[in-house]
Amino acid sequence: MSFVNVPDVFIGSTDDGHTFVVLNRRIRGANLLLTGAGFTARRINDRTVYLLPPTTSEETNERAGIAMYGLLAHTHDVVDLSWTTLWNPQEPRPEPGIRFTLTPTSFSATATTEAARLLLEQHGFARSADGTSYQPAMPLGMAHLLGAVVRAEAHAHSYGITVHVELGIPAPDAIPGPSPRPSATVPGRPGAGPAPRRSR
Repeated sequence: MSFVNVPDVFIGSTDDGHTFVVLNRRIRGANLLLTGAGFTARRINDRTVYLLPPTTSEETNERAGIAMYGLLAHTHDVVDLSWTTLWNPQEPRPEPGIRFTLTPTSFSATATTEAARLLLEQHGFARSADGTSYQPAMPLGMAHLLGAVVRAEAHAHSYGITVHVELGIPAPDAIPGPSPRPSATVPGRPGAGPAPRRSR
C-alpha cells in the first residue's frame, strides 16, 4: 500500500510544486470545502485528487490551512507532509537541515547538522552503516513510519530546523491510485491507529 493511502486525509507536495490532498474515505462536505479553499478537483489514476498549483507560500498556506481545519471537524486522521505550504517560490529554497525521502518502495533520511542528527536519533532513526543516511532503528509498518516522520518533522520545526519531505511524485499525474482499505481495524494491530498530523 502506498503511504498516500494510509490516513483518511493525506496532504503532500509534488516535485513540481503542486500541493495535493487525497481523501481515503468519504467525508461529508469535503469537496465543497476544498474547492472553496481554491483547490481544483481532478480525476487522476481512478481517484479524485484536489490540487493547488505552485503559488506563493502565504497564499498556499492560507488555503491549505482553511481546508485542513475544516476536514479536522470530521477526522483527526490527517497527515500533512507538504513542503509547498512552508516555502515561498519567489525566494531561494534554504538547504534543509533534515531531508526525508519517502517513496512507495524506499525510505531514507539525511541530516546536515549535529542537532538534526541528534533529533533523528531521538525519534528512532539509526545511522546507516556507511554513515550517509538514517533508517528506522526497527522495521516499521507504513502507518508507524508516517507517524515517526510527522513527529520528527514537527519537533524539528519547533527548533527552527528546516525539513524537506520528498515523496517521489514528480507531478500530479504520478499520484498513486487508491488501494483497498480494510473494512474494520483490529484493536492493537500495529498501524491500526491514526497517523499523527503536522500542526500548523
